[in-house]
Amino acid sequence: MGPWRDIERSIGAASGTPFTIESRAVIGGGCINECYAVRGAGHACFVKLNAPSRADMFAAEAAGLAEIARSQTVRVPHPLCHGANAQASWLVLEHLELSPGDDRSMGKLGRNLARMHRVTGTQYGWHRDNTIGATPQINTGSGDWIAFWRERRLGFQLKLAQSRGQGGRLIAAGERLLEVLPSFFRSHSPLPSLLHGDLWSGNAGRTADGEPVIYDPAVYYGDREADLAMTELFGGFPRSFQEAYRAEFPLDAGYETRKHLYNLYHVLNHLNLFGGGYGAQAQRMIDQLLAST
Repeated sequence: MGPWRDIERSIGAASGTPFTIESRAVIGGGCINECYAVRGAGHACFVKLNAPSRADMFAAEAAGLAEIARSQTVRVPHPLCHGANAQASWLVLEHLELSPGDDRSMGKLGRNLARMHRVTGTQYGWHRDNTIGATPQINTGSGDWIAFWRERRLGFQLKLAQSRGQGGRLIAAGERLLEVLPSFFRSHSPLPSLLHGDLWSGNAGRTADGEPVIYDPAVYYGDREADLAMTELFGGFPRSFQEAYRAEFPLDAGYETRKHLYNLYHVLNHLNLFGGGYGAQAQRMIDQLLAST
């Protein structure tokens, strides 16, 4: 049975009704967790599994989904429960049958995300750390956005890259970029907006009735441009999304430069997770940013 008997108990305790798994099917597509659709008593749940040591990652993801849900702006899968035993850790979510977004649903997502970004906190960061992919994401609060991005985002990834054998020009150029960060913010003082934090096209879809849904968040409060930048990375969101967002919440011209600063964080994270050509991509982005200062 592995962890499944304890997962049944966890679902039953959360729902207030005893739950027995009647069917279980593997769902592909993830590279970090094992994922399953489980059904029982007329209900369907989406279950993520990982090692017992990853229990806090799932607790943070559940908290992030709840944070977005409280904003009442963008639909997310409802987190039902999470837990761990000696064999595994798990996160159980509402199961949604999702399809890739179309122009209509992605336009609605653009408008809804703009409304989510109008939800603001008192400082940058969040009340707890979480993960970006499988990498720790440090969210210790700060009243200084430039310092937050320097220390908790780019600086953290550069140190991790150096510890994993990256060196030479990439690290030296990255350190120069950290020194000149204020030059990108001479006329931009962002509010601490509620962010999804990992908003690439693989983390969005639509229900059968066309409602846009986002999932797999890495929530924190920061510059909304950081979310928008990632919607242009790794394939990107369609024009219908971009136009609808800007109509609802316009961006200033400096975004076209700063989006590379924000996407560098994710490219460095991919370098640290997967290696390969992400190092050369990160170097090109740093060189481009330095040349723009």
